[in-house]
Amino acid sequence: QVQLGESGGGLVQAGGSLRLSCTTSDTTFTTRGVAWFRQAPGKERQFAAAINANGYSTFYEDSVKGRFTISRDNAKNTVYVQMNSLKPEDTAVYSCAATPPFRRPGTRGQDYNYWGQGTQVTVSS
Repeated sequence: QVQLGESGGGLVQAGGSLRLSCTTSDTTFTTRGVAWFRQAPGKERQFAAAINANGYSTFYEDSVKGRFTISRDNAKNTVYVQMNSLKPEDTAVYSCAATPPFRRPGTRGQDYNYWGQGTQVTVSS
């Protein structure tokens, strides 16, 4: 069972920045694509950003392009998302998710089989 743990959430003013981290002790983590999803109150879960296993390929949901940057440090079994120019509409619970080994990450929740519990990000106006 792969366990993912998120950290770095909090309260920030609009225009501010946060960096979220997703860590694991899974020894196969470096073979997995990883994504960040977010879910705002009363809304469906939404894809935000993803990165492939070696970190060379990333892609983003349109509303976060240019503001969010996903990266990974495989030596630390950690994936990050740097979130800049935050807006109130970015307020959500952010969760990381990992694919099965050697699978490419996608934008659908069903592309991932392991999920973290999430971290709250609140952006005040």
